[in-house]
Amino acid sequence: MKRAVFYLLSAAVLVASAMLGPVRADLGDTLNYSWAANVGPLNPHAYSPSQMFAQAMVYEPLVRYGEGGGLEPWLAESWDISADGRTYTFHLRKGVTFSDGTPFDAAAAKKNFDAVLLNSQRHNWLEFINQIADTVAVDEHTFQLVLKNAYYPTLQELCLIRPMRFLSPSGFPEDGNTGKGIKAPIGTGPWVLAETRKGEHDLFVANERYWGNKPKFKRLLVKVIPDSDGRAVAFQTGQIDLIFGSGGHGSGQIGIDTFNRFASMPGIETAISAPQATRVLAINSNLFPTSDLAVRQAILYGVNKAAMVKHIFLGVEPMADTLFSPDMPYCDLGLAPFAHDQQKAAALLDEAGWKQEKEAGYRTRDGRELAFDVCFVGNDSLQKSVAEVIQGDLKRLGIRVRLVGEEMDSFLTRQKSGEFGMIFGDTWGAPYDPHSFCSSMRKPAHADYQAQIGLPMKEEIDRKISEVLVSVDEEKRQELYRDILTTLHEQAVYLPLSYMTNITVHRPELKGVTFGPTKYEFPFELMSRER
Repeated sequence: MKRAVFYLLSAAVLVASAMLGPVRADLGDTLNYSWAANVGPLNPHAYSPSQMFAQAMVYEPLVRYGEGGGLEPWLAESWDISADGRTYTFHLRKGVTFSDGTPFDAAAAKKNFDAVLLNSQRHNWLEFINQIADTVAVDEHTFQLVLKNAYYPTLQELCLIRPMRFLSPSGFPEDGNTGKGIKAPIGTGPWVLAETRKGEHDLFVANERYWGNKPKFKRLLVKVIPDSDGRAVAFQTGQIDLIFGSGGHGSGQIGIDTFNRFASMPGIETAISAPQATRVLAINSNLFPTSDLAVRQAILYGVNKAAMVKHIFLGVEPMADTLFSPDMPYCDLGLAPFAHDQQKAAALLDEAGWKQEKEAGYRTRDGRELAFDVCFVGNDSLQKSVAEVIQGDLKRLGIRVRLVGEEMDSFLTRQKSGEFGMIFGDTWGAPYDPHSFCSSMRKPAHADYQAQIGLPMKEEIDRKISEVLVSVDEEKRQELYRDILTTLHEQAVYLPLSYMTNITVHRPELKGVTFGPTKYEFPFELMSRER
């Protein structure tokens, strides 16, 4: 009842605003935005609770992932790669300083790399870290990385938001171990974190020492609004200027239905990005009954993804048929999709000996019921809706699906422990896909390892992943990726649902609103307000 009342109030605000015209936000030099939580300590060498979009605002890479997947010089103006592919020499941009005035030079670059290597166990999901043999400050503006092997994704992984970006030497703790924390988040990026009020907001100010194009706004106020419905009302009433990020209740900036409502209203501009990553569920090959290939294949045939994309994602996210979008490097393989076909799904189960005694009953084999858990984040209503559709679709096949919604910490523990039949586990998007995501499949820290561990060819998959990452032969690399991704597709250990997108909502006076090259890079510095 409470939620219904809230929706009525939200609808009333939307209708009133449509009649009265858009409500203008503060017309000063502050851009008002919102996020579900505070941005965190912003340690560039650490992960949660720091928010990636904010880390990208403060810290910069040597090499930047550009539009269309190209690599752009950033803090490094250029680089050379040795003939054996093991030594990368970076020629650093001159005149760059951290926001505290400390020069960015080869010594600072080495200090940051060495701090990450000091805590390499924390980062061993990233093969690049495991491949670093030495770091060398050749001279003031020349930094060198020496690798153990020729690791082809080196430049792509240097683009990542974490952990390979640069903290000012003055922000380091006395012992140099950033794994324990930092003194202050001081980077070379266009924004400086000026103030944090727990549960209220984070205030960023433009970096006056920024070497590139400085932000057009003097301040960026990120208000803490945990609820997507509350965020929609805050935009409509002028408390925030911009909605930017993924769509979907719980996990998104606003609900997809609300986004579409904004898109239909005069005086509001909206946009949808190209595919950024894949929304996917991992299927456990190491736990009964999804250890049965026929069951996994029946799941893929049995779920009506087209209806889900139409009624849940409302056309904002296109349907996915493969683990990675064909737009990703090495991923345009022409794999045959598991098209929705309930008859084919039922036939697979029949042939595998799963009997259904009564039309309305659940299937059994050898006295055991065909039943498993689908696990999701409990307060993520989009995941819950997807899980309910899966439950309904598979019930028609005689498969019992138990829905398990939990707090995020418990959900992540399940991913690592393998206590799931199916579990949400989205891909990471550019520049991680496919190499970083595939690399992490070999480590028991994500659902992918647990989903694959029951496959008879798991060791072979891992061996090929290790081989492809250090391959210097382009044709061989393409062949290995084809083998890896085709095997995973045919073994039905993933149920890809849709290709995730970012969305924007703003009023016409806010100019320069564009999508970043990756899912978590929001180019606030390009935005301005028309006076």
